[in-house]
Amino acid sequence: MSGGPDSHDTSVERLTPVARRLLLLRHGQTEYNADSRMQGQLDTDLSELGVRQAAAAATVLAKRSPLLIRSSDLRRAHDTALALGEESGLEVTTDIRLRETHLGDWQGMTHLEVDQIAPGARRVWRDDATWGPPGGETRVDVAGRAAPVVAELVDALPEWGTGDNPDAPVVLVAHGGVIAAMTAALLDLPIGSWPVFGGLANTSWVQLSGHGVPGEAPRWRLDVWNASAEDADPGVQ
Repeated sequence: MSGGPDSHDTSVERLTPVARRLLLLRHGQTEYNADSRMQGQLDTDLSELGVRQAAAAATVLAKRSPLLIRSSDLRRAHDTALALGEESGLEVTTDIRLRETHLGDWQGMTHLEVDQIAPGARRVWRDDATWGPPGGETRVDVAGRAAPVVAELVDALPEWGTGDNPDAPVVLVAHGGVIAAMTAALLDLPIGSWPVFGGLANTSWVQLSGHGVPGEAPRWRLDVWNASAEDADPGVQ
């Protein structure tokens, strides 16, 4: 017997699709970035410009009313995340799995220095997600440790994509290499296609939407790549 107009059909509720918004934000500029020096997992600080970039991104992204902010534990990402946390009124948690790609023997070297000791190696690295610098990680390695962070958050946050503000995003603050690898993995792209994602500017972000019904793994779609505070608000300097 069917219920009256006030009855609550939980089976319908369970089958109602949701779209979880995920923002992947790259950290602000560091002096290593400015000098074309490879950081990897070296723990560097934001430059003065990087601090301003983080503040500008925070002003724009706080308007999205984030549901949660999680960051790499490396200072350049964590400090970028803290700027958004302060603007949003949210605590920032860290996860070591969101660290940048370990670049092995290349860490601390400039692009030119790498090219001198290993001509053509950086091109191979850019074009092959299964190849890593000597002593370092591949993009496939990076995705293997970082992408599970998202799956765990889907399970831990039943309110993500629902409630009074279903568009409230989860924000992960990380690094260019990690974000590119995570994006490719979440979209389930063939590994040979992973290099399609180019560089991500400092404090630019990626938005993905995870579509599906509660209780099931979402199917991720790419909404935005390499957006910035300047794109979102021309008045931000």
